[in-house]
Order: sequence, then structure tokens, then C-alpha cells
Amino acid sequence: MGVDKLQPLRSKWLKTKLIINNELIKPFIPDTQKYNKTNLKSMISKYGMVYVKPERGTFGMGVIKAEMESHQHFVYQIEQKRLTFDSFESFYNSLTRLVNKRSYLIQRGIHLLKHNNRRFDIRVMIQLSPTKHWEATGIIGRLGHPKKIVTNYHSGGTPMDIHKLLKSHASTKRRNELIQEMNELSLRIARHMKKKYPYLMQIGVDIGLDHSLKPWIIEVNVKPDPYIFNQLKDKTMYRKVIRYYRHAFPKKTK
Repeated sequence: MGVDKLQPLRSKWLKTKLIINNELIKPFIPDTQKYNKTNLKSMISKYGMVYVKPERGTFGMGVIKAEMESHQHFVYQIEQKRLTFDSFESFYNSLTRLVNKRSYLIQRGIHLLKHNNRRFDIRVMIQLSPTKHWEATGIIGRLGHPKKIVTNYHSGGTPMDIHKLLKSHASTKRRNELIQEMNELSLRIARHMKKKYPYLMQIGVDIGLDHSLKPWIIEVNVKPDPYIFNQLKDKTMYRKVIRYYRHAFPKKTK
């Protein structure tokens, strides 16, 4: 029953509209618009780089990175395929054939921090505890495949300890502050979403850090994979995530 009640939250557009209503969350949401010619032209002119992504979809499938390299030079990449264009019209027409009348969104591109010249983002796991309190139970870095634009584990990304990824970007004190900040932001999202969707038991928040170490909410997942935390050498986090997951979804686990 709970899964059916959360069905609308498969829409990235609906989730964005839901959380943008919270004034404390709004500053951390990259500009997101429906895919059309006008929005693409204005957003790529304003930001230089955007992500064009399916409104519904998982594992980073179908995500396109689009860039304006100069006034008349445009590029987009999907998977490992990269195409260049010498006019906005040809660029837009090619993208639109790829989108193929499906519902897509355009999201402001965030220039993510890198580790060994590979982009990474962060997954924060928020779960309802057995005593019905929201808790930040896990945080893990996702190091993107060197030739791909997404960081998802299912697309060749590598799960890694967050401290290892942030070590060259921030002091130990600053890293701990950042982790606390990302946990608190993610908890705020969970509490806000649960007001409208009381069946919500967990969320996975994908956060990108820019070069000023500002956290940006890339996506909120209502069916996050708990097993990614098993990739960490230290199993403490994984054990807690799985314990809460099994309590929330006893029929889904063996």
C-alpha cells in the first residue's frame, strides 16, 4: 500500500515543486525547468552548462550534459557519446530527437568537486527509525566513471568514503561541518515531504558540492538503494541502514 501512495514521487518535477516551497530548502535547489526550446536557450545562455534529464527514471539513465562553449558552439554528451554543433538550432533539434516527445527537465549544471580528476557527488540516507524519528543513517561519496557524466553506481560510479573524497578540498573540521550541514538539509527535506506523503519511510538525497563547497540538491530518491553502503570497508553505517530498512520494509528483505 505504501509504495502505491508514493507513486507520484517518481516524478522529479513533482518532487522539485514540492521541496522548493520550503524557504529553508529552496536556496539549495538548482534552477529546474521543463524541457522546451525557450527554457533550453535561456538556461544554457545563463549557466553555460545544464543537465537534461528524464522526468521519470533511475540510475542516471538518459541524463544528458549540455554545454555552450561559445556563442555559436554547443556540445552535449550522453553516456560516452559526445556531439558538437555550430548553431543552437542544430543543437536543439538533435537534443529534441533524443528526448523524443518524452517529458524531460533542464537543470542548472553544477561544476562538481573532483577526486583524481573524476567528478563526485554525495548520497545522504535518511530513514525513519523504529521509534518513528527521522535519522541521517548514512553518507557516502559516489565517484563518477572517468568517461561518463553521472556518478551512479549502476553507471560505473565508485562508492567511496566521504572523508577520502573531501580530504584535498577541506580540513577535518570543515569536512565534519559539511557532513552535518548535508545531514541537516536532508533531514529537513524528509520532514517537509512527509507532511504531504505520510507513507514516506526513507529518502536518499543526492548532493553535489561546488568549488565554494556549497551543497546543491541534485535529486531526491524515495526508493534509495540501501546496499550501496555495503561497499564501504567500515560496515557500521551499512549495519544501521539495513536494520532500519528491514524494520520499515519487512516483506522486502529475506
